[in-house]
Amino acid sequence: MADEMVKRAQRFVNTTYNNGATLGISKLAENGKTGWPTMYALTRALQYEMGIKALSNAFGPTTLATIAEKYGKLDEKTIPSANFCRIIQAALYCKGYDGGDIDGKYNDRVKASVAKLHKNMGVDGTYPGSSLWPKVVKGLFNMDAYVTISGGSDTIRTIQQWLNGKYILRKDYYAIPCDGHHSRDVAKSMLLAIQYELGMADGVANGAFGPGTRSGLKSHTLSVGSTGVWAKLFTGAMILNKRKVSFGNFTPEVKTGVEKFQSFSKLKVTGLGDFQTWASLLVSYGDQSRKGTACDGVTMITPARAAALKSAGYKYVGRYLYNPDPNPSGDLKEKQIQPGELATIKKAGLRCFPIFQTWSRSADYFSYNQGTGDAFRAIEWARVHGFKPGTIIYFAVDYDAMDGEVTEYVIPHFRGVMRTIGENSGYGVGVYGPRNVCQRVADAGYSATSFVSDMSSGFSGNLGYPLPTNWAFDQIATISVGSGDGKIEIDNNIASGRDTGQGDFDAGTSLSGADRDLDKKAYRDAMLKDVQNYLTSIGVPETGGDEWNDKDWATLGGVSTTKAFDMVLSADWLFTSLARQLKLRKALIQAPVLWELRKLNPGDAAADELVKKGVKDDSSTGWGQIFAWVTIAARNYCMQQKIINGAPLTSADTRAVWKKLNEDETYNIRSVAYLTIYNAHQLGIARPSLTTSPADTQALLARYNGTGADAKQYGRELMGLYKVLENYNALSRGK
Repeated sequence: MADEMVKRAQRFVNTTYNNGATLGISKLAENGKTGWPTMYALTRALQYEMGIKALSNAFGPTTLATIAEKYGKLDEKTIPSANFCRIIQAALYCKGYDGGDIDGKYNDRVKASVAKLHKNMGVDGTYPGSSLWPKVVKGLFNMDAYVTISGGSDTIRTIQQWLNGKYILRKDYYAIPCDGHHSRDVAKSMLLAIQYELGMADGVANGAFGPGTRSGLKSHTLSVGSTGVWAKLFTGAMILNKRKVSFGNFTPEVKTGVEKFQSFSKLKVTGLGDFQTWASLLVSYGDQSRKGTACDGVTMITPARAAALKSAGYKYVGRYLYNPDPNPSGDLKEKQIQPGELATIKKAGLRCFPIFQTWSRSADYFSYNQGTGDAFRAIEWARVHGFKPGTIIYFAVDYDAMDGEVTEYVIPHFRGVMRTIGENSGYGVGVYGPRNVCQRVADAGYSATSFVSDMSSGFSGNLGYPLPTNWAFDQIATISVGSGDGKIEIDNNIASGRDTGQGDFDAGTSLSGADRDLDKKAYRDAMLKDVQNYLTSIGVPETGGDEWNDKDWATLGGVSTTKAFDMVLSADWLFTSLARQLKLRKALIQAPVLWELRKLNPGDAAADELVKKGVKDDSSTGWGQIFAWVTIAARNYCMQQKIINGAPLTSADTRAVWKKLNEDETYNIRSVAYLTIYNAHQLGIARPSLTTSPADTQALLARYNGTGADAKQYGRELMGLYKVLENYNALSRGK
């Protein structure tokens, strides 16, 4: 919602600093909405007014020191100019406080707001009155909130205010938000507070969980009856980890909460605020000397290494299903499960949990389609290695995903993973990643268990977040075990018992002869030319056609041969995945989809509109121009045959199925594949395979269009298209 005074603040910046390009101040949108662009512009304007030459968006040490050296504190006596005051007034409005009339006067309204800001920050005891001290100014020129905001906890806000009030005068401590939410800044401030209480000097205390902090905490075990600062720090840490205790003294209630936390985190249950409990509350990896019973690594488990792991007390080994690097070397040469390795793991009495990772190290990797493709590949490799149904596969998010990225990229990705794993296998979905990623994927219903990358304690997705509620494995340290031939480097993991991996394996399947993704660089242009030549030869030109008035073709949404071809190639990953999953030739799915896209006509669009308006119940729709009733029959048949999973569909599902077919091309293409299998059943011929005869292939293509003479003609025409597509698919297979 726009705020008129924020809009005035933005207008002030634009009119006063109209040479902003020189100052690095971009022209602000005068929309009345506070955001970082506005705060950055105000920060630069403040620096400019103080005579700082090198302006910056950051309110850093130079800005802070300049305020302290030039003015000591800011008030009606020290503020040097009207514009300087207007900047302060504008910043107050951007933070939700009354800044007066933005008239350059540090008046009673401004003073009252500053006093209120001090109280909200928790520093009113340290900074009484209405003067702005340097660290408070720094807190004014950022996006931190000092009141409880949406979903925040008043108790956490009390802790934040207490920390600010007690430690704001320490050199390296800056005001943290008092918004009721745990965060990276709050986590660091807790560590700084502990270091200060341990007696560390300014410049030594750094907010890191180093050897001095670890050593000091070992002599500060708390129990029922403990009071004072240490009890507040401990109970504060418990609350920040979402434990329901009271902030303050170590009471019997706190002891009960500690016991529950220790049990959940797989610590020794003592009811004491001991070192391991402190460590698990303060940093994601906790006490890294803890002995785990699970591990993961990129090194093959040989008999000697298996014996070393077993001797060291390990029970569960995480190994990678797949290595996307076709020519791995060095430490990654054995990243993928090696032939015979699972038999070695089984013989040693160990169990294995599989991990799937490709190049998942940035936000732009993740999407619904990528998740779908990853799931198909994970299913394929899990079966190759012999993992049985019921196995949980951990899909990796191996980077520091910001919360907004989790929403925009990671959650849709796992929706694709979950849908595919659920529909096309008997496996379960796990997630490997930082705490926030794991919890949010679990909360969305897209994972059964979490494998937490807690070694990355600096990740924003670990700082300020508790262990996920469904954690199975907690990765805390890289260590070596064994010696000689048995020596192996592993990541040491704590196991919760929610997933115990697999201790027995099937023989495994073969990928021999399966289709591969088309080598587009090598074959795209030649393949398109052959498709165009073939379609032209049977009366289907590049554009237009029998169903079209050529003048209306483009405006009515006609699809050219080239566009239809490129649409099919854009989904080549899905055609390949389905073909490999169902063990049939992908040209059998591609041919009808390419044909139907190219043959789209005004009647198809009109029929779709009638369904959308509720005039009709069904129409052939989407990429494959497939009816909902046919899709329901095909999917139900495939469910009955245990080819896919799901709840049986009925006529009551027609509208929902049609909507998916119309709006979701992945659902549409998958349904085309399932219909191909169902059509074999209707024809009374063998299920399509990698060796289906030309006669059966043509019969299946014809059945896609129904029965009768027109369907036979359809089959003959599509058989020629099938041959063109299969020719290039075969080349990509290396045949």
